[in-house]
Amino acid sequence: MQPFKRVIQKHIQENSSLYAFVTVLFLMGVIFGAVVVNSLSPAQKEDLYTYLSRFFMQALDGSFAAKTEIFQQGFSHYIKYIGLIWLLGLSVIGLPIILILLFLKGVVVGFTVGFLINQMGWHGFLLAFVAVLPQNIFLIPAFIFITAAAVSFSIRIIKQLAGKRTSVPFIHQLFSYALVVTAAGIIVVAGVSLEAVLSPPLIKQVIQWSTS
Repeated sequence: MQPFKRVIQKHIQENSSLYAFVTVLFLMGVIFGAVVVNSLSPAQKEDLYTYLSRFFMQALDGSFAAKTEIFQQGFSHYIKYIGLIWLLGLSVIGLPIILILLFLKGVVVGFTVGFLINQMGWHGFLLAFVAVLPQNIFLIPAFIFITAAAVSFSIRIIKQLAGKRTSVPFIHQLFSYALVVTAAGIIVVAGVSLEAVLSPPLIKQVIQWSTS
């Protein structure tokens, strides 16, 4: 456990500026997603809200999927995302794609929260708080964590291809990269667990309160 912890701490210390960059990039995505909501036409907003209203009715009827099903779906989705980022980090051409994917994650979060607040006001804020915030307390750090690790590893590959020598053997770098990805996977499990257990009853409670 201690070697694992040391590798993670060393990685964060050596890439502090990179973490700052990807965090700002994600926040830019969130802001962009929120701004996009205001650019939608009334008809588009109405269509989206109609779809959302159907979800509300299903929630009130107790039509949520089972906790295990929610966990399996969420875990499968996010692990595929982490796996894709990991693979892109092993290549040079994957570097810009990694950053784009993180930005798009921010856009999705910003759009979701912005749309709920735009359409439902205070009730939308509460719904976003219980439906989006709990799991993203873990998922957002995991996304930033894996993105920074993938970008860092990709940059190291570029430097080595450019003929710059490093004191750390490539196999050790690869092992450290794998450990960081594993840590991100553990964080994702925590986030998905929270999404499966905590979010459904809270969402139902807020919907009941907002429709009463």
